[in-house]
Amino acid sequence: MTSAPRTTGDLPDDPADRTLPQLLARNAREYPELPGLSWQSGDTADDWTTFTWAEIHEHTRSLAAGYRALGVRPGDHVLLMMANRPEHWLSDLALVRLGAIPVSVYGTAAPEQITHVARNCRARLAVVEGAARVAVWEVLLADPGTPLERLVVVDAAAAERPVGVDAATDGHVPYASLLREPVPEGFAAELDAARPEDPLTVVYTSGTTGEPKGVVLTHREVMANALALDAVVELPPHVEHICYLPFAHIAERMLGIYLPCHRASHVHLCADPTRVGEVVRKVRPAQFFGVPRIWEKLAAAVRAVLSLMPADQREILDRAFEVAREHVGHRERGEKPPAALEERYARAREDVLLPMLAAGGLDRVTWSASASAPMSVDVVRFWAGFGIVIMDAWGLTETTGVATSNSPKTGFRLGSVGRPVGSVRIRVAEDGEILVRGSSVFSGYLQPDGSVRSALDADGWLATGDIGRIDEDGYLWLTDRKKEMIITSTGKNVSPALVENALKEHSLIGQAMVHGDNRSYLVALLVLDAEAAPAWAAAHGVETDGGLAGLARHPAVLEEADRAVAAANSRLNRTEQVKRYALLAEEWGPATGELTPSLKMRRRVIGDKYADALSALYGD
Repeated sequence: MTSAPRTTGDLPDDPADRTLPQLLARNAREYPELPGLSWQSGDTADDWTTFTWAEIHEHTRSLAAGYRALGVRPGDHVLLMMANRPEHWLSDLALVRLGAIPVSVYGTAAPEQITHVARNCRARLAVVEGAARVAVWEVLLADPGTPLERLVVVDAAAAERPVGVDAATDGHVPYASLLREPVPEGFAAELDAARPEDPLTVVYTSGTTGEPKGVVLTHREVMANALALDAVVELPPHVEHICYLPFAHIAERMLGIYLPCHRASHVHLCADPTRVGEVVRKVRPAQFFGVPRIWEKLAAAVRAVLSLMPADQREILDRAFEVAREHVGHRERGEKPPAALEERYARAREDVLLPMLAAGGLDRVTWSASASAPMSVDVVRFWAGFGIVIMDAWGLTETTGVATSNSPKTGFRLGSVGRPVGSVRIRVAEDGEILVRGSSVFSGYLQPDGSVRSALDADGWLATGDIGRIDEDGYLWLTDRKKEMIITSTGKNVSPALVENALKEHSLIGQAMVHGDNRSYLVALLVLDAEAAPAWAAAHGVETDGGLAGLARHPAVLEEADRAVAAANSRLNRTEQVKRYALLAEEWGPATGELTPSLKMRRRVIGDKYADALSALYGD
């Protein structure tokens, strides 16, 4: 069963020539009463508001009229800095219908990054959320080097100006006023005129290795990726999607905006990512996507619960896990599981696994996926014990998201990132760098003068900066980022992600960063897992009044960390082994700068922050 809805003669015959406004019109016409967007509108878990596809189409028309009244015209870039709330999602589509180009900005972006993005895309208008963000953006209104002229402010209280100050002349416009603008006569003729080759959005890279670059993506490139994903994913019609990753990330733009329009599916917005578990339990989705760190944290939470279970209950669970992994193993090899195994798995799933998954809202999941960074095989195998096969994928902003993917339809290999989707081809250069070309590869990088600079070579190949290999069955296996490879003083190349994933296989270790460029041996910074470490301590009778910081100093915990490092080293070659480490208690995150908003490590930031600790590891 395909997840894409049927088409009509009102759409172009070639699906690749469809535009987002055409899909919106199709959904409003063919599925007017189907829910398209829901969001929590109150303080309780049951206070939700829903728009049907007909309501989405009408609301974005009114909103587009409001943006037009502010002077937004086709081709203009408009910046959006909000959480995953309806004003963000609906404004994005309204601007696209107007022919403008929405550009989402990470909520954790530093002021200098915001300034860079505003100057690079020459945006005259930004839509921001509340008082804290208004304060950051107001500075740009007075910056002569930035073309920004106005802020649309979503939260009513933050949009209020002092008595005697006219909000319009002060550069502030309340969001609510956009919907009070009358729709001009003949306005329909100005809407929905986008062509397949027109820019749909600009997505700025997260800047792990330098200044963010604006990736220009067209309607045609997005449609090519959507069609390719439908060919490898099998989902129910109008499937639910829980939207909690930032819209500034290509994964959520595809999964949370573009694919729902293509599939006429139902988006549930989660404005606070820390509450995603609550939303999962309410929605019980058939699909769930998480970057590796999300799956790691979920696994750590489940392991913490398992560690406190009585031995007899744990024994029952362990037997069920073994059956599920055996079942997954047959599927991974492309084999039909034997009838006896099918029967054992069905019984284990019904009696043991589903009740546990239901407690977390994951009992209906038929497609689970990850991307963005190399996934630990240990985490993948852990979830396979529940019968959940995480279909790891790989891609870049520049490839409009997914370029390769594992698939329950076309095959999977746990630990790999799958085979190329239909919209791309891949090959590996002599130095191991992965190259990609195809119809979903981006147009180029936006330049400050409005031009678009291609990053492709003469034959149309994009050098991705990722290192990997392709096996005899066509599956891609990632090694690391080319710029992040460690070259020791002896000239040996080491993949830090390989070593870090080995270290994180122990439940105590939530995060790890390996260091050793131009050094004779590797050292590591290890961060205690905030959920698993206290559970481990309780199970082993370790008591401390100092929280995680106290645990990081406790002799029993340090001894266990020694064992974790030794276990990882036993599976690594001599060059890859960690000789010394420091155990930390403070989790790294986007708010403190060590991780990007998509939860990838900023190695340079971590290296600078812990420079003294790293130097000490090389001392006598």
